Amino acid sequence: MRFIIITILLTLFVTSGFAQKEKKRIRKGNNKFTEGDFKDAEKEYRKALMEKPGYSKGTFNLGDAMYQQENYEESDKLFTEVVERTNNPEQKSAAYYNLGNSLMKENKYKESIDAYKNSLRLNPDDVNAKYNLEYARKKLKEQQQQQQQQNKNQDNKDNQDKKDKDKKDKNKDKKDKKDQNKKDRDKKDQDKKDQDKKDQNKDQQDKKDQNKGDKKDEQQKQQPQQISKQDAQRMLDALQNDEKKTLQELQKQKAKAVKGKKSDIDW
Repeated sequence: MRFIIITILLTLFVTSGFAQKEKKRIRKGNNKFTEGDFKDAEKEYRKALMEKPGYSKGTFNLGDAMYQQENYEESDKLFTEVVERTNNPEQKSAAYYNLGNSLMKENKYKESIDAYKNSLRLNPDDVNAKYNLEYARKKLKEQQQQQQQQNKNQDNKDNQDKKDKDKKDKNKDKKDKKDQNKKDRDKKDQDKKDQDKKDQNKDQQDKKDQNKGDKKDEQQKQQPQQISKQDAQRMLDALQNDEKKTLQELQKQKAKAVKGKKSDIDW
């Protein structure tokens, strides 16, 4: 029921036709408008404006036709143009009223309130403008409350997102630290293994070198010592001299023993 009432209250003013050529176009457009053929009505109103550019009544009714075709952006411009050009209080009040209706359809409640107020300044007894003004105020309040709730929800979401991010970052830091500690332990273990292997290889090499040295010494011991020919001759001569001296000494001792011996034979 409220929707029907609102629709009735948002009904647009349509200017009556006139006798001149452009006015005949307006009258023909009005007939189409009454029949609900808003597209053809638009064509006739535009033809009227071609006959008489800036014709305020043609501009006003063209705004009506565009409003009925839900082209609210275009109707806004047309009704604003009428408001700026006409000096007729009744026509200007109607233009403000229809401008308020177009703005309402676009959910521009604050702007529509201003339009209805301007309409009422020129026509304080317009009941429809009064009703629509209060309706626009109600819708603006609802819009503001909805916006506040959306802002609150967004703030809550942002706060929750921040908490989730902080928690995620904290968990990531813990994981990174844990991974780094594990990496350090693994590196330390690997370094120890490498060092142990290096030490083992060194021990094996040292043992191998020691065995090689022992084998060399053994081989050297087994091999007869080589002497020169001169050294051999000298050694032979020395040996012969020692034997000669020894023989002479034995002969001297023997002769001495024979000379000093007493005869035990009785003569």
